[in-house]
Amino acid sequence: MTPRADWINTTHDWAASVDHEHLELVRAKPELYAPGGVLHLLLEVLAYPGDEAESTGRRPECSVELHADGSIAVTDYGRGTDTRVDEHGNVVKKPVMATKDLRFFEDPEAPLLPDGHPRRGMSVVAASSEWLVHTNRRTNGSWTQRYELGVPVTDLEPIPTDGTTGTTVHFLPLPHLAPLFG
Repeated sequence: MTPRADWINTTHDWAASVDHEHLELVRAKPELYAPGGVLHLLLEVLAYPGDEAESTGRRPECSVELHADGSIAVTDYGRGTDTRVDEHGNVVKKPVMATKDLRFFEDPEAPLLPDGHPRRGMSVVAASSEWLVHTNRRTNGSWTQRYELGVPVTDLEPIPTDGTTGTTVHFLPLPHLAPLFG
């Protein structure tokens, strides 16, 4: 098996599980990284089913649930977040929630989301949320993990496979961000 440190980085750095400095930067500058508040966070999450669909040549398909507590759950029906087994036999999920997106975060030419602001990546959503639960279903297994302020607070926990693939990102934005529907 190839050691984790040698895995090819495409969208995120596989060698790092959490980038605390990056997450703190996002929280310190919400006007820059989450302009428009909750709507921008939702658009960041919705961009991923679009990526998934583009990579497989299909139309993006997802569902959005608005919960009474102010949390939002977005479920897509793609392949699920890349998950690999390291040289020690541990399951490792691509660190999309806790590290910066290498494609967009610092790119002045990052694509614009429908709100007219640049795309920065899922870590912006995680860092800007009291909590976020990422449920990931792939053909090789299913797992869930909880984050608080972008930092994992649980291990990657296996869950029963139900025959589907895709992801659910369920998050509660920080209170100072404007509600989705005011």
